[in-house]
Amino acid sequence: MSQTVTLSFFRFAGFSARAWALMMMGAARGPLGKTPDIGFWKLCGSGVGQGFNVTFNPSVIAILAVWPDAETARNRVENAPVFAKYRSRAVESWSVLLTPTSVRGQWDGSAPFAATADQSPGPMAALTRAAIKRRIIPRFWRQVPDISANIGADPNVAFKIGIGELPMLDQVTFSIWPDKATMDAFARTGPHGAAIKAVRAGDWFAEELFARFTVHSDMGTWGGASPLSKLEAA
Repeated sequence: MSQTVTLSFFRFAGFSARAWALMMMGAARGPLGKTPDIGFWKLCGSGVGQGFNVTFNPSVIAILAVWPDAETARNRVENAPVFAKYRSRAVESWSVLLTPTSVRGQWDGSAPFAATADQSPGPMAALTRAAIKRRIIPRFWRQVPDISANIGADPNVAFKIGIGELPMLDQVTFSIWPDKATMDAFARTGPHGAAIKAVRAGDWFAEELFARFTVHSDMGTWGGASPLSKLEAA
């Protein structure tokens, strides 16, 4: 039995639905924390574009949650009242189930993911979270547009999004790739590789976390289809 992480996305259309989603950034915290079997969790807004982005997108909300196993994860995301309430207001929703395979760093002072030895072939996901030091903000955001454009231009990436808890200061990028080799190749080259070197040399982050996952399964659609269908077609 392996820890399972879910990342759920909800898309809202129209002023009233978006206003409700914004209100729920505070109101949903109690119900989420009381959901049976939930471990570490985060309620996040999203940015426009492909990765880290300073511009808030009011149409998309994300919930990251940790569960003891895949069966529990699927059951809670499908049936827990707080998830059902989000789905009832959203025009579209999609959840991906993930198994952590490597984790480095912390999130709010804790290690949220328990890595397993699972290295089975197939799609993999990468999550990077950074709490940016205030003195570094201008330099960081000068670097980001090149990285985001590079992710969006890569034909191998099946899904990519930038989410976060605090605009400008707390950023998460999440992407899904066909395999480990493809994901590694992107991480080592171009603007992304240069940014990693700059981060390590300049001590940019107050806290950081890098995690990789095998993709277990998904539920729902995003843009009218499962993002994983791109990988199946390829």
